[in-house]
Amino acid sequence: MTAKFTTHIKKYRLQKEMTQEELATRVNVRRETIMRLENAKYNPSLELAMRIAFVLGASIYDLFEFNFEGDD
Repeated sequence: MTAKFTTHIKKYRLQKEMTQEELATRVNVRRETIMRLENAKYNPSLELAMRIAFVLGASIYDLFEFNFEGDD
């Protein structure tokens, strides 16, 4: 089963008036990682998703929408 996802990280980050660099620093990753996450080009670990959700004051469900496709 393959999971495709969309992300709302950028929306929540902008609501907090944070730059990609600021968010990256707060969750201990590179800015490029935040950029790739915002463009749904990188599938984060559960730990990273939780750290981002905490910093942005949102739930993982607010930040990520998953669409599961393929074999069951």
